[in-house]
Amino acid sequence: MATEVLVPVLGESISEATLGEWLKQPGDAVAVDEPIASLETDKVSVEVPSPVAGVMGDHAVKVGDTVQVGALLATVDAGGSAPAKTEAATPAATAAPAAAPAPAAAPAADESSDSPAALSPSVRRAVLEHGLDPATIKGTGKDGRITKEDVAAAAANKSSAPAPAAAAPAAAPAGSARKEERVKMTRLRQTIAKRLKEAQNTAAMLTTFNDVDMTAVIEARAKYKDLFEKKHGVRLGFMGFFVKAATMALKDIPSVNASIEGDEIVYHDYADISVAVSAPNGLVVPVIRDAQDLTVAGIEKTIGDFGKRAKDGTLKMDEMKGGTFTISNGGVFGSLMSTPIINPPQSAVLGLHRIEERPVVVDGQIVIRPMMYLALSYDHRIIDGREAVTFLVALKNAIQDPTRILIDL
Repeated sequence: MATEVLVPVLGESISEATLGEWLKQPGDAVAVDEPIASLETDKVSVEVPSPVAGVMGDHAVKVGDTVQVGALLATVDAGGSAPAKTEAATPAATAAPAAAPAPAAAPAADESSDSPAALSPSVRRAVLEHGLDPATIKGTGKDGRITKEDVAAAAANKSSAPAPAAAAPAAAPAGSARKEERVKMTRLRQTIAKRLKEAQNTAAMLTTFNDVDMTAVIEARAKYKDLFEKKHGVRLGFMGFFVKAATMALKDIPSVNASIEGDEIVYHDYADISVAVSAPNGLVVPVIRDAQDLTVAGIEKTIGDFGKRAKDGTLKMDEMKGGTFTISNGGVFGSLMSTPIINPPQSAVLGLHRIEERPVVVDGQIVIRPMMYLALSYDHRIIDGREAVTFLVALKNAIQDPTRILIDL
C-alpha cells in the first residue's frame, strides 16, 4: 500500500519551500523516520522523514521545484522490499566453466551518492570546477553522499598525483572551450541577498574600527585549554571571550543593543547574541539566548552545537529568530578587515578578523604583538559615533585584560 509523503509544516509564517535534494531514489529501501528529501526554506534546510518503512515510490516533484506546505512530495510503498540486485546467468557463463573468470564489472554508480543528477548544486558545481568524475569520489556524507569536503580532498589528491608519461601531443581544439553553468539561487541565498540589501537601503549604516592586543587571551587559552576541555567537554576558543565581553559592553551602552520599531526605540535588558555560522548553502545566524547569563563555557558549548548542526542542516527555525546584536567572525577565513552589514532589525554588528603579529608601541618601546582588527557597523539613526567608539573601547579593554570579564568590570 502506497503512503503519501507530504510537505510538513515548516514554521510560523513559512508556507513554501524549495526541493533541494532527493536523498532516496525510486526503488530504494527506506526505514521509518529515515530522511528521504531535503527542503530549503528562507532560513534553513529541513529533512523530510519517511512516515513508514518500505520502498521509495515515485517522486512527485523535481529538484529545484517550489512546493507548498501540505503538497505531495512522493509515495512510499509500506512494507515492500527493494528488488534484489542479482544478475541472471547467461548462456555464455554456463557454456565455458573452465575458462578463466573475467574481471568483475564495476558496480553501477549509486544514484544516491555519486550520480551527477543526485548531487547537490554546490557539490555539482565544485565537481565541474575541478574537472572530476563523481564516480571516483568516495562520499563521506549521510548514506554515502558526496560533500564539498570530499570534492576538495579528491582535487588535492589529483593535483598531488605524479604526472603521467608524456604522450604525443594531441591536436589542439579549433577554439578554446569556454563554458558557463547557470545554477538557480537557493531560497536561503535569495533571502540572504534580499535582507542584506534591505539593511543597506534602510539603515544609516556606518562602520567604526579599532584593534585589540590578543596576547592575554591567547596566553589564557594556552594555559587552560586542556583543563577546560576535560571539564566542560568542549574546546576553549576565542568566541566565548568576545561574546561575554560584548554582553558587558552592551550593558554599558544600551543603544548598541536596541532596535527601531516605527517611531520608537526599543531597548533590551537582555543580550540575545546572533552568531554567524557557515553552512553548506551560506551563512546562517542562530541566536545565543540570554548570553549575559551564560559562562564562557556555556557560550562555547552553544556555539559548538550551532556549528555542528548548521553543517548537518538540522538547525531549527526558532533558533534563528530574534537576536539583539550580531558577532561575525571573518577571521576564520583569513579576513584582515571588513565592514559587516547589519542584520535587521538589529542596530549593530561586530566583525572579528584574523590575528596577525604586528609591531606596536608599548610603554615607548616597539614590540611585536598578536593584533586583531575590530569593526562595528551600526545604524547611525540611533547610535552616535561616541557610543560606537565607547562600545569598542569597552570590548577592547575586556579582551586585553580578561580579569575584567571575571569581576564584571
